[in-house]
Formats: sequence, structure tokens, C-alpha cells
Amino acid sequence: MKIVICEDDVRQRKFLQSTIIHSSLFQYEDVEIALVASNPSEVFTYLQDNRADCFLLDIELQHEINGLELANVIREKDPLATIIFITTYADKLRLTFTYKIAALDFIVKNEPNLAENLIKTLQIAYQKHQSIHTQNIGKHFQMKIGEYVKLIPFEDIYCFATSANSHKIKMQEKSGVYEFFNNLTDIEQQLDERFFRCHRGYIVNLQQIQKIDITMRTITLKNSSICYYSLRYKKALRKALSSTSTIIFE
Repeated sequence: MKIVICEDDVRQRKFLQSTIIHSSLFQYEDVEIALVASNPSEVFTYLQDNRADCFLLDIELQHEINGLELANVIREKDPLATIIFITTYADKLRLTFTYKIAALDFIVKNEPNLAENLIKTLQIAYQKHQSIHTQNIGKHFQMKIGEYVKLIPFEDIYCFATSANSHKIKMQEKSGVYEFFNNLTDIEQQLDERFFRCHRGYIVNLQQIQKIDITMRTITLKNSSICYYSLRYKKALRKALSSTSTIIFE
């Protein structure tokens, strides 16, 4: 779990960092503090080429962008990110409803059990992180387009194909077509049994196949798009589709 801290008060910043480092949570190899920032600009710079799982954000940042506005940007880039707000004034928490930000928790700085509350909240964040990686990631495809990470449910994807644009992949899904930098070999590792590599240039969702033309070696998907399959994959494709009686072979 990668953690980002954004706090403009240097003492609070050091306290948060030290508390996390010396907590039992830091025993896990996959927990790290990826960034300790004093203002949102540092966070924006970090997010251009990196991502994090958990963000500790001070609401009252002495900056043109406050913690709530920063959280909105983070949420747009990564809908699964965990956001924890830290504030000096408890009455500021109602603003989160105005901004419509779903936060995991709110921590008030002047509470006597600040360190304890922080660690308990981070432990919950870690459990959420583990759950996402063991359950949700297996049901969604993570696609990075520019600065943004988009999650596409597997059942909404028709196919992946190599693009005419070098080093890019074209993905067809129910809401549209996307092009992004990747390769089919790496993508194949992220998918489950409902997907089949039928050609060096195509991966299809078996559940989205409408019919197969064995003469032309084409696969027609339910959105009417056409993919091709190689002769070497014919037998494996039939076997993969053996439990699907609705597929029409012509």
C-alpha cells in the first residue's frame, strides 16, 4: 500500500510520517510512504507518473487548492484510492458532503489519541487495499490514459487488439473504444478465464462472441465488430467455448 501525505504544517507532517513508520503496519513489505508533500502541487507532480493507494490530506492547506479540492482530483484519477482527511476543526468535516467526497475517515489533529486513531484508520485502509487486490482487480481491467486510471469491468469488455499506432492497444467495451500504451502479452496476464488470445493481434471475451466463421476464421462479437483467430488456435478456441452452447459456428 503506497501512502501519500499532504500536510502544510511541518511539525504535523513529521509527526504523521514518524507515526506511520514506527507503527506495526510498517512491518508489511507492501506498505510504504511514497510521498510526503507540503502542498497539492507536489501531489499533482507525483500523480503524473505514479499512483498511490492511500492519501492523508489536510483539509486546511495554505494553498490556492484546499485538501477537499485535491481529493476531488485524486478521486477522478483513481476511483479506488482511499482518502483520509486530517483537520484542526471538526466542523470542517461537513464540507466533505458539499464536495461529495467519500472518505474512509476523518481525523482531528487536537484529539488526545491522534496517533492511535491514525494507525487504526490506516489498518482499515490496508485491509481495503488487500481486498481490492484479491477481489476487485480480478474483475476489472485497469487502464491508464494520460494521468488517469480507468477501471473497466471485465464483463463490459469485447476485445483487445493491437492498434495501427505503434505500441498502442485498442480496447472495445460497452461505453466506447479506447487506445492506450500497452501490449497484449502484459494485458493477458491481468485477465481471467473468460478471455482468450485467439491471434497474435487479438484477445477476445468469450462471453461476448456471437458467431464464428470457420472459413474466414473470423469472430463476430455481440457489438458486431470482427476479430480474427489463427488456425493454430482453432482447437483451443473450440475447447474454450465447449461449455457455451449459444455460439454459432458457420
